[in-house]
Amino acid sequence: MYLRHFGLGEAPFRITPHTDFFFSGANRGATLEALIYAITHDEGIVKVSGEVGSGKTMLCRVLMERLPEKVVTIYLANPSLSRDDILYALADELEIPVADSARATLLLRALQERLIELYSAGRQVVVLIDEAHAMPPETLEEIRLLSNLESNRHKLLQLVLFGQTELNEILARPEMRQLKDRITHNFTLEPLVREDIASYLAFRMRAAGYRGPDVFGLAAVRLIDKASSGLTRRINILADKSLLA
Repeated sequence: MYLRHFGLGEAPFRITPHTDFFFSGANRGATLEALIYAITHDEGIVKVSGEVGSGKTMLCRVLMERLPEKVVTIYLANPSLSRDDILYALADELEIPVADSARATLLLRALQERLIELYSAGRQVVVLIDEAHAMPPETLEEIRLLSNLESNRHKLLQLVLFGQTELNEILARPEMRQLKDRITHNFTLEPLVREDIASYLAFRMRAAGYRGPDVFGLAAVRLIDKASSGLTRRINILADKSLLA
């Protein structure tokens, strides 16, 4: 509705992730580079946590695009998978022929054989698990077991957990200590501070094609900061409604 008025080629503040609008400020870019390093250097399980609407899914999507071609990426977005379901999901993604009634032990063996085959061909497999905080405890335990799949010298499967801050509370439970001990890197997406919000708004506008002076003045940024608590999803909603008004 307001695109022509502001000279925009597309909507700048959609809440669905669009990797062309990835904001590398507020430590997002540094976190992305650290994730790529951790994954490509065989660093075991990695965890990324943040509040609802802090940009975890956007970071995950950009990570998928930026990983080297040798990396086979599997994205799991369904947190309600059972421990057997996650094995079937991995088998399906890696095109492993298994019967629907196959036991977990057979699935694991077939999975390990396929991973060894990919490793021998110079490929690396990483599983990106979104909404990990909502996974059943037994599925998280299965993730720990999957992290044990390795060759003589290297991990065969890299795992990255993306979850809300509740994930940290879950991993603090005594029964989760073995999984927690296998997490080699912890990243937290903090809310944006006021200066970052101003840069974020300007960046998104220009990424959408805007070429004029900054639309959001200091007073507007101050109000958006207060109302959004620095969470990018809220910022997008407020900025969109502001342009509409």
